[in-house]
Amino acid sequence: MNLETSLPLPAEPGAARCPGPSTRDIILADGQDVPPALIAEAYAFAGDADIDYDRYTSPDFMAREFTHLWARTWQWAAREEHVPEAGDYITYDIGPWSILIVRGDDGEIRAYRNVCLHRGTQLKRSDTSGNAVEIRCPFHGWRWSLEGELSHLPCRWDFPHVKDEEFQLPQVRMETWGGFIFINLDPDARPLKEQLGPLAEHFSGRWDLADRRISLHLQKELPTNWKAAQEAFLEAYHVYETHAQALPTAADANAQYDLFSDHVTRFVHTIGVASPHYTGTQTEAELFDKLRVGGGPLPEGRTARSYAAQLLREQMSEALGVPLDQYSDSEMLDSIEYHLFPNMCLFPGVSLPMIYRFRPIGNDPSRSLFDLMFLKLVPPGTPVEHPPEPVRLKVEQSYAEAPGMNPGLGGVYDQDTDNLALQYQGFLGSAKRGQTLGNYQEARIRQFHQTIDHYLTRD
Repeated sequence: MNLETSLPLPAEPGAARCPGPSTRDIILADGQDVPPALIAEAYAFAGDADIDYDRYTSPDFMAREFTHLWARTWQWAAREEHVPEAGDYITYDIGPWSILIVRGDDGEIRAYRNVCLHRGTQLKRSDTSGNAVEIRCPFHGWRWSLEGELSHLPCRWDFPHVKDEEFQLPQVRMETWGGFIFINLDPDARPLKEQLGPLAEHFSGRWDLADRRISLHLQKELPTNWKAAQEAFLEAYHVYETHAQALPTAADANAQYDLFSDHVTRFVHTIGVASPHYTGTQTEAELFDKLRVGGGPLPEGRTARSYAAQLLREQMSEALGVPLDQYSDSEMLDSIEYHLFPNMCLFPGVSLPMIYRFRPIGNDPSRSLFDLMFLKLVPPGTPVEHPPEPVRLKVEQSYAEAPGMNPGLGGVYDQDTDNLALQYQGFLGSAKRGQTLGNYQEARIRQFHQTIDHYLTRD
């Protein structure tokens, strides 16, 4: 089948779809009960104008993002398992701001500006975590309780003008959801639930990420703007060229894209089904072998997709100590990725349990930090304990070099990020001053920029 000529384009902008079965068709054909959220659909055409490259390269644009976006939006800062015990702390840094997240002696989690009220020194170094009985400035030794109350001031006789009640550590808005700790620098911010929107409903029940624990955390510097870095993960359109090895096993061009709200979007693309771009021939047995899940030959009368899901269900249930009978083939196999504005991607699936976060590094538009986290299911009642420390990778390092990383999956992430430096150089040198997006497959990117504009134009 020639995808370029097989069907005429519909007159309505954004209505065109890849010929052949849709993602929804494939999931329903599995013949299993699935969460209603998985087969929900939400798309609306939102224009086709180019996205200006200056949005990625301009220091002035980046400065506006800091003052109007990062200073006003809810963002994932940590997991509750980073601070399970009294005195546990972790810092979260974004642009010029550093936030100190602490669990108090009363068991409550609080977020403070990570700044001493004496002469402005950071109380804890950026990108650190640990445990302390109090919060102490490393410069002059001013101290606060874990609850933020001023507890010791050296040479207090010299500070009669310091009133304890006026020198409590300023708190930052903080809320939790799904085991994640979110912060918002805007004291007048609306509740987190408004930004989560439909995400909270979709991730209830067996998709509740509070029931998972961090098994691996990688951090890698990427040589591009934070927006471009995450946009590489918001569409499956690139699979055709960047991940050509996946065409026999991944249905990319007929992936489903959903725009649920200004802050929440999603794609779903199925595994165990050949791409519409795939021009070769293969039997179900050959397709099953390419999925590399083990289990010997494909039994007579079974599809590669259903048997691969069954084997994964059995293997992972034994490894995790969690019964997985309730999870559908789609939840076991497929790439189901939600995006929560501004910089978080969440996967509710079982075998692809990733969480992404993308942040600018300093005030350089060409540098960003990618957090890649794997959250595994755990048996009910599993205590919340400290997670593994993040593994930091340099720009030139492969993801496969990280201890505990699946080498094959590491190679896929290398393919995803190898294009980014080339793209950024193109941003700088292109005569055509903007990127041209597809109406459907890259709709999430367009909405992402429209939501950015909403923040940048607010008073």
